[in-house]
Amino acid sequence: MLETKTVRVKPNSPKTRIVSETDSELVVEVAAPAENNKANIELIKFLSKKFGKNVKIIRGLTSKKKIIWIG
Repeated sequence: MLETKTVRVKPNSPKTRIVSETDSELVVEVAAPAENNKANIELIKFLSKKFGKNVKIIRGLTSKKKIIWIG
């Protein structure tokens, strides 16, 4: 099943992990800095591994609040 989810990202954290999860939003701490797309790449890799599916950012590439596609 394909779905979209809102993700709030906190870059420069000690480690990459999901802090909280509701039906409508994920809060994810990312170990990578928010420069040169590093935090986005880390977020995609982490969530792809976590869900076992492809993950793409469809809105919010330069924002802390993103909408991702899981499928």
